[in-house]
Order: sequence, then C-alpha cells, then structure tokens
Amino acid sequence: MTVHRRPQLPGVRRLARALAVTAAATTALGVTVAGSAQALPGPPAEPIAKKDVKAQVDQLYDEAEQASERYNAAQECQRRLQTEAAALQSQIAGGQEELNRLRQDLGALAGAQYRSGVMNPGVRLMLDSDPAAYLARARALDQATARQNDTLRQVLDRQRRLDQRRDEATAKLAELEEVRRSLAESKSEVRQRLLKAQRLLSSLGAVERARMVADDARAAEQRATRGTDRLDLGDLPPSSGRAAAALAAAVSKIGSPYVYGSTGPRAFDCSGLMYWSWRQAGVTLPRTSQAQAYAGQRISLGEARPGDLVIFYKDMHHVGMYAGGGVVVHAPYPGAQVRYESVNAMPVAGVVRV
Repeated sequence: MTVHRRPQLPGVRRLARALAVTAAATTALGVTVAGSAQALPGPPAEPIAKKDVKAQVDQLYDEAEQASERYNAAQECQRRLQTEAAALQSQIAGGQEELNRLRQDLGALAGAQYRSGVMNPGVRLMLDSDPAAYLARARALDQATARQNDTLRQVLDRQRRLDQRRDEATAKLAELEEVRRSLAESKSEVRQRLLKAQRLLSSLGAVERARMVADDARAAEQRATRGTDRLDLGDLPPSSGRAAAALAAAVSKIGSPYVYGSTGPRAFDCSGLMYWSWRQAGVTLPRTSQAQAYAGQRISLGEARPGDLVIFYKDMHHVGMYAGGGVVVHAPYPGAQVRYESVNAMPVAGVVRV
C-alpha cells in the first residue's frame, strides 16, 4: 500500500526529545546525567567533528543495545530460575513431610514386631495353648512385616528423591546468583555506554545537535522511501491475521521513544516493541532479539511478508518487523523514535515467521 510520509518535527523539538529520551534511558538504569558538558566527567579536551561524534555515538548506542539485550536475557533467566527454585523448595517441603510420616509408620511397625517377640514361629506354635489364635496372629505379623518392608522401600525412595531435589535447588540457586552478577555487569555496561554517548553529544553545540538529530531522521526516511516523497509498502498481505494485528500495533507506535529495557506501551527497545506488538495479537514472544530469532519458522528475506520478524547483525542483537516493500518498522536507539527503515540499512541475520 502507499502511505504519505510523516511531517518532520522542528529541529529544536527533535533535539529536546532526543536528549530527554537519552536521559530517561540512563535514569531507568540508575544513572543521573546532567545536560551540559561541564556537569559530565571528563569532557573531551578538543572539539570533535560532527561526523566523528555521530559515528562514535552510533557505535556506543550499538554496544549499549548489545549489553541491553544481554540484560533483558538475564532478567528473563532470573525470573525463570526464581520460579523453578521456588517450585523445588515447595517440593522439598512436601517431600520432607511425607518422609517424616513414612518414618513414623515404620517406627510403629517396628515397635509392634518388638512387642510380639522373636521366638521361632514353629516352637511358638507347639507351645501355644491356642494354635489357631497363634496362626491368626502370625499371619497378621507376616502382613505387618510385608507392610514394613514396603514402607522401608518407600522411605528409601523418598529420601533419594528428596536428596535429588535438594541438589537441584542448590544448583538453581547458584545459577541464580551467577545470573544476578551478569545482570549487574550488563547494567553497568549499558550505563557506561550511555554516559559516553551523552558526553560526546554534549561536546556539540545546541544547533549542531539539533541538525544531527534532524539529519538522522531525514536519512532514515529517505532510506525507507528510497528518496521519494511517498512510502511504498507494496501489496503483499501479512502471513496471517495475527501478523496483521501485530504489524498494526507496531505501526501505531511510530514516534514513540526508545528506552532500554522497555516493553511499552509508551517506550520501547527493539525487542520490546516486537514483544508488545505481538502481545496485542495474542502471542507471547520471547523477550530478547536472540530468542525471538528462534520463535518461529526461518524463511529467506525474499519470502518475507508483513508481520515477519527481521533479525539484524551476526550476533542478532537487533530486531524489527517487516512492513512490506523492503521496509521494517523498528525501535532504533536512544534519540531516535520508532520509525520505518529500509531493511537494507543493517545487515540481516535472518527472517522469522511467527
């Protein structure tokens, strides 16, 4: 279909929003960033050319996004491990109660046998004044012995299972602690990259920053429209009704800010936009771009239809949604809002049909 392009925002408004988004992203990760070069540690001693600043900021944002996806993955892993560890602890508690009950039964049976004596059954029969009564008691004792043996087997089996659950719980808790360390490291890495990017942006004057933001948005629009004044998404239908709903949800968020770790509805990171959009279609995707790369059927780029996921870069740290006509809708990075972009703007690692 053919869609008129969106009007450009004034440069100053774009700059203000870009800096606000970057500040919001850093604040969300526990960072306080001032808006001036003097308030930031270690500003560059020499002025840097605008093109060099843009290249370095783009690189820092790319590195921050990789760290952010690792952070998202660690968060998901932490939630899973916490759930699994809680389930194991519950199983251990229930197993211990059952084991205690079986041990009590076993003790009662052992006590009954002790009170019955240990004389040879043949001798007891000859000496007993009431052989019939003795035989009845002996049969009961045999049954009790069999029940005792069965209970003993159950005790041993329950103990083995309980020990196994305890080992599993210990391993889960150790893994959880490792994931928490990974979370802290990834969060620190994102924060450092954002601080460096903010420092570089602050080395530019307000006019230069506004122009850089406007140029970036204009370049993205030109890539999506191929330099024309219209956006041609072609006439291929989505692969399914759910894909159509997911695409409509993603397109409805064009203009929303990028914030690391966000899954909407007001701000998104790249995989967060895919996660939120497909949730509106009734489908729960994995949280990260790397996991989303395996969330459906792999197809070639030439087979892509609207609603398919397009995974970018060799390490699959970025994802967008195919909108048709060689265009994706995606959340690029801080300072750039959710937008259309040419699928060729980044190296494609794969296409996934959910």
